[in-house]
Amino acid sequence: MSEPRTLRLDLEYDGTGFVGWQVQASGRTVQGELQQALRRLLQDEVTPVGSGRTDAGTHALGQVAHIHTDNGLGVEQILRGVNALLPPDVAVSAVRDVDSSFHARFSARGKRYRYRIATRDSPLDRHRVWTMRRPLDLELMVAATRYLTGVLDFRAFCKALPPPDHFECRIDDAEWRLQGRELVFEVTANRFLRHMVRVLVGTLVDVGLGKLPVEGFGRLLAAAADRSQAGQTAPSCGLCMLYVNYDECFGGRSGERQA
Repeated sequence: MSEPRTLRLDLEYDGTGFVGWQVQASGRTVQGELQQALRRLLQDEVTPVGSGRTDAGTHALGQVAHIHTDNGLGVEQILRGVNALLPPDVAVSAVRDVDSSFHARFSARGKRYRYRIATRDSPLDRHRVWTMRRPLDLELMVAATRYLTGVLDFRAFCKALPPPDHFECRIDDAEWRLQGRELVFEVTANRFLRHMVRVLVGTLVDVGLGKLPVEGFGRLLAAAADRSQAGQTAPSCGLCMLYVNYDECFGGRSGERQA
């Protein structure tokens, strides 16, 4: 008997109506909706495994999941079929057969996230931005962000419980930019801890508000301070997972529409 095929699925979703990615005891989840659609389409008890959790209200342009299935349906048929069964706030952008060694989480080489802050009330984007009515000093926030590059201890910038295996992450790139009436933060790392981007943004906003000096932000990283010493946790609505990086043999970067 041949072993099941492994399928990689790239997907995007509006996280507003979800309690997160992972199936939970109660509440609507992205994993749950995807699982239900796939099981109905493939007539197989598949369980999609994601590249990582996203919080309630967090969005994704390039989330990745994998499944194992004995169903021989073509990838284009699966793509069309699963999207026909999914609700309008979730869509699969690509389906491909990959090697059986592929794992959406453990094969990932890194991820990139974006966080958006609106500098005025934004009714149309209210579920996708953090509206900040107080003026922020972008130059100070940019200066503090320069401390982020490299392998650092992020114990001050993550949810304390449950504790991760370790607190070290390698930040490859982190930047702020002014885009119209929004301040946009993007960061790429080999791994992210729970709430890490949201706490980084919240603490950098404290820098922009003059509550924390630029050097103080650097000391939080250098001293491996605890969570209580960093700033607020930014709202989840402003956060979006842009893409996940994989080796080319596994299909490369997510976040790009493919057949």
